Amino acid sequence: MFRGSMVALVTPMLEDGSVCWTSLENLIEFHIENGTTGIVAVGTTGESATLDVAEHTEVIKFTIERVRGRVAVIAGTGANATKEAIHLTHSAKELGADGCLLVTPYYNKPGQEGLFQHYTAVADAVSIPQILYNVPGRTACDIKAETVGRLSTHKNIVGIKEATGDIDRAKAILNLVDSGFDVLSGDDASSLEFMKAGGHGVISVTANVTPKAMSSFCQACAEGNWELAERLNEQMMPLHKKLFTESNPIPVKWAMEEMGLIPPGIRLPLTRLAENHQDIVRQALIQAGVI
Repeated sequence: MFRGSMVALVTPMLEDGSVCWTSLENLIEFHIENGTTGIVAVGTTGESATLDVAEHTEVIKFTIERVRGRVAVIAGTGANATKEAIHLTHSAKELGADGCLLVTPYYNKPGQEGLFQHYTAVADAVSIPQILYNVPGRTACDIKAETVGRLSTHKNIVGIKEATGDIDRAKAILNLVDSGFDVLSGDDASSLEFMKAGGHGVISVTANVTPKAMSSFCQACAEGNWELAERLNEQMMPLHKKLFTESNPIPVKWAMEEMGLIPPGIRLPLTRLAENHQDIVRQALIQAGVI
């Protein structure tokens, strides 16, 4: 099962846009030391949209090799072409990933039956645990709770990252799936209410900056220690909000640069955090106690 605090890991880059492998290795150790239960490699936060297929595969391979089975590695393998999603998912399985995260097909905007057939085709083609990923604000495509319920009966589809921030949606999904199906928040700011509703964990952007606090938060939620969970959530809330002052991962990469964790590289068409937003994010880092 994929539960607890899982980081949507950035792909660190040098100023020329090339992957910084030394920083990536250091980040992996940083997360393992601070209680992160799973690492999502090459998701949205990992700039999957601008890594080519060879780089995509190499980052997943590198992450699996450096993790050495100490935590789960979930590979981002979603695509808006079903054949491409099957290819990436098969590659992740061959590399030894523990599971795959598949975003809803973006831009071409399939209907619910198209989504059902897309995910079923990938799950039929590749025998690896697969997590659906719903983030309609980025994809213009929304997988409804009823479709999640239909897909949850497939043996290879084991969970969903639900990033709408809609707690009623989370409750609807939880009512339609078995208890072994992992229902995960993909929206840090609403993750406390999501967990109170019965969610099982978070695939988090904020965890890039505060892995220990996010890990402790998820553990407190799992134990029903809501007093501690609320305190930790309040501590992280400035980050939950300010790390989205511009499109993710622009703010979080700047924050990690400010913390000395990564170099300043990011790929076009994304650009470095605007100067008028830098002090906003810096104050959130100070409030969270990480600088």
